[in-house]
Amino acid sequence: QVQLVESGGGLVQAGGSLRLSCAASGRDFSTYVMGWFRQAPEKEREFVARIMWSDSMTDYADSVKGRFAISKDISKNTVYLQMVSLKPEDTAVYYCAAGQYWSDDSAKYIYWGQGTQVTVSS
Repeated sequence: QVQLVESGGGLVQAGGSLRLSCAASGRDFSTYVMGWFRQAPEKEREFVARIMWSDSMTDYADSVKGRFAISKDISKNTVYLQMVSLKPEDTAVYYCAAGQYWSDDSAKYIYWGQGTQVTVSS
């Protein structure tokens, strides 16, 4: 099993910044895809960003391109999501996930963290 723990969420005003962290442990995940997803109340879970442990390949949802950046620190087994220019519509619970496929489909990810709340006020 792979255990994922998110942190770094909070309340921020529109235009502000936050950095989310996802600490991974357990089963060897060095070949996995790591993704960030978000889910607002009563809405579908939405892809945000993804990155591979094995190389620098990244991808982003159109809604966050130019504002969010996914990165990793292999020595710390941690994936980050740097968020700038936050908007009220970014408000959601943000989840870290791990899977075996290079995909933006949440169903392709096997392991999930518990989520961290991001709230952006107008």
